[in-house]
Amino acid sequence: MTMENIFLICFGVGLSMSVLAMFAGTGHLHLGHFHFGHVHTGKAAGTHGLGSAFNGFTIPAFLCWFGGTGYLMLRSGIWSMPLIVLFAVVSGTAGASLVYALLFKVLMPSERVLSREDTEMTGVVARVSDQIRTGGTGEILFSQMGARKSAAARSEDGLPIPRDAEVVVLRYERGIAYVRAWDVAHPYDDVLQPPARTALHD
Repeated sequence: MTMENIFLICFGVGLSMSVLAMFAGTGHLHLGHFHFGHVHTGKAAGTHGLGSAFNGFTIPAFLCWFGGTGYLMLRSGIWSMPLIVLFAVVSGTAGASLVYALLFKVLMPSERVLSREDTEMTGVVARVSDQIRTGGTGEILFSQMGARKSAAARSEDGLPIPRDAEVVVLRYERGIAYVRAWDVAHPYDDVLQPPARTALHD
């Protein structure tokens, strides 16, 4: 196998892995939870919470830049093989370092792991978007972590609740929010959180 083929293979593999890593990473949304290449963001000795330098993002970047640089220099015909390999390695390292800095120095510090309190449903104030009939199930709309969300809901006391009524979630079990109209929920003040009044209104 010639060096030209080796460079081309490295470039192709690196480019393919980069595309896969990009789609897999965005699909998980949180880069710290991206398992391709074993990226870990927990605090380990000497890492201070940063991911490993060898992961599913930096390795493809190295291969892509290494292969591309080596192939172009080889095709020019004016460089000796030792210099081509040297510059290809330097280029690959620079590319991987750039990707590492972008991901783990710029993007990941702004990420945070959601706590249980961030997604706690008890005490959330919502608006009924689909009427809750007697003993039946309706739907509520609410805002949580800056996002508009919906959930199946039932009346805590079994009474009907009309559409557009403001309700408070008293408990949340098996994907169902058990609610009561806000104006009659004061006996449950111990489970309510006034700052959580996040009902959505059209």
